Amino acid sequence: MSDNISLNVEPRSDSGKGASRRLRNQGLVPAILYGGKFDPVKISIAHNEFIHELEKETIYTQVINLKMDGKVQEVILRDLQRHPYKNKILHADFFRIDENKPIKIVVPVHVENAETCVGVKLDGGMLTQIVTEIEIISLPKNLPEYLSIDAADLHLGEALHLTDIELPEGVEIVALTHLEDVEDIEHDDHNAAVLSVVKTRSEAEIEADTEGEVEAPEPAEDGGESAAEDDSGED
Repeated sequence: MSDNISLNVEPRSDSGKGASRRLRNQGLVPAILYGGKFDPVKISIAHNEFIHELEKETIYTQVINLKMDGKVQEVILRDLQRHPYKNKILHADFFRIDENKPIKIVVPVHVENAETCVGVKLDGGMLTQIVTEIEIISLPKNLPEYLSIDAADLHLGEALHLTDIELPEGVEIVALTHLEDVEDIEHDDHNAAVLSVVKTRSEAEIEADTEGEVEAPEPAEDGGESAAEDDSGED
């Protein structure tokens, strides 16, 4: 777990589309802080500071320190509304956390040793990442920046699943939380494939073309009719 990101915010009393538009014109992002034992609070944050911090992958998966009125509140970024084509943040939702209560959050999946994967280097296959993000549940203090999966020993035609990910202590994958009572975990639908090595497109196309070909009959040894056609029925 990395050090918490800090953001300076200010409370605001106005609301509505017109108020939000005015804030954006002043270089601020309208946002809301909610959750926990307290009522929701409307806040604003400097757009340039916020968008700079959003360049860090960890801001989406780690605890954030919101500094407001001389106090610090620990939160996570729950939702983000972006402009459809401008590099501009329109709104943000921050959720208060309790350090003693587990929270669910989506974290990215990083592939380790992709460059030495045997299925690519020796088998001539192509490494395909099927799952790029995973929802986990954890106490705030145990939240990882990401989950990693090792591709080094993966061969052509093989796949690694959610259960192949080594989890940090205190972290669970939400999709797998029910698998204690499942007999065949390997083939359970919730144990999704995360990484696989497949044939390259050219190899797959060649194989498909080969399977579609029909073998021509071999010519008869005497150069004339085939053995089947030479059966005249005479004794």
